[in-house]
Amino acid sequence: MMMEGREPRERDRERRPPGIAGRIDVIGNQIEPALKALKKQMLKDGTFQEMKRRAFYEKPSVKRKRKQALARKKRRKAMRRANASEADEKKW
Repeated sequence: MMMEGREPRERDRERRPPGIAGRIDVIGNQIEPALKALKKQMLKDGTFQEMKRRAFYEKPSVKRKRKQALARKKRRKAMRRANASEADEKKW
């Protein structure tokens, strides 16, 4: 069974962490701009945060609390955005 030329399945693609598919080209042996672009892409993708989070074991209870806090933060942000758009509509 030959596996070399096989296209990855859809579910395999979904499991890949974000940012792996990205590509940074080094033009004319200029490494500094390429590193800068790579760092920018990794920050955008959240790779640095992911590495920092995985540096040590996170207990399931701590993980659950972190996820809940993130959900609360997102909800508050969405509410603020909704309230701001309502206020803008009332102005006009």
